[in-house]
Amino acid sequence: MAKIKGLRAIEPYVAGSQPSGEHIIKLNTNENAYGPSPKVADAFPHFDAHRLRKYSTLNQEALRVALAKQHGLDPSQIIIGNGSDDILSMAVLAFFNSGQPVLFPDLTYGFYKVWADLYHIPFIEVPLNQAFEIDVEDYMRDCGGIVLANPNAPTGIYKSLDDLEKLIKAHPDVVVIVDEAYINFGGKTALPLLKKYDNLFITRTFSKDASLAGLRVGYGIGNPNLMAVINAVKNAINPYNVDLIAEELAVAAVESWDYYEGTCQKIMATRHWFSEALSQLGFTVLESQTNFVLAECPNHEAPALFDYLQAHHIHVRYFPKVKRLQNHLRISIGNQAEMGQVIVVIKAFQEAS
Repeated sequence: MAKIKGLRAIEPYVAGSQPSGEHIIKLNTNENAYGPSPKVADAFPHFDAHRLRKYSTLNQEALRVALAKQHGLDPSQIIIGNGSDDILSMAVLAFFNSGQPVLFPDLTYGFYKVWADLYHIPFIEVPLNQAFEIDVEDYMRDCGGIVLANPNAPTGIYKSLDDLEKLIKAHPDVVVIVDEAYINFGGKTALPLLKKYDNLFITRTFSKDASLAGLRVGYGIGNPNLMAVINAVKNAINPYNVDLIAEELAVAAVESWDYYEGTCQKIMATRHWFSEALSQLGFTVLESQTNFVLAECPNHEAPALFDYLQAHHIHVRYFPKVKRLQNHLRISIGNQAEMGQVIVVIKAFQEAS
């Protein structure tokens, strides 16, 4: 058989597993511990299925208007995508074409590297410091752009707006993307910086704070010069990238945001309690402003504890191929009862070891 020419060789992103079944505690993909708002739940069964015979809207005006009202923006500053992954992928393709390397941390959301590779964009992975933090001084160099998750994943560590502004100001000729997937779990958004810097682009998702990971809706926010470019890329790839059901339910979520403010507060309270409980058991827990924690296990027990938890139907995330994380577990924050059960099982593991 002849060898086929032109096939792409690429190392794909590895998503967290999606275990199924009853009586499991799923804490491996940073989903929200609580369900969507009652307004979202009510909107779903009342959707007019007859509308599906037509294509979805081209610009998701209803959702952009709702988000603009929520954030104090103009709708023209917002683009909607099929999850923030869709937005981020288009942004990388739209904004990083200078030929110079794009900078992002070595320990961060794994898709950044995949997209850069996929689109043949040179990149440099900038090491986090010894405290697993982003040091903005490491980014004070000539580059083709910067991508930062804030708070970062998988560390959960938040970078101050002062540091972000320093970075954005120092690179006026390239785009700085700030991925705010987890911003509503304790951080301060970079949205106010949009008034000062044309090179800032912010991405958000409905998957984390809005409990809509299964719906796939995200959005990007920027100034007119950036929005013109990314909208052109969107229309060159898939003008109908957000379906009608997703748009309608996302609007319902925005219009009931007080509900989500309450659930985020619950998650933050449980995160604090769980971090303290882990610390008392000998874990070193990074200070998180997300809906997960990254914890270093005592006695180099991460692989064994990971297997023990899974055997007890508790699914967390382990990164055995990442050298600096080989003794760490990333644990999403479930509800209080779930996290209490996790502590019970960890104690049983330690007693049996």
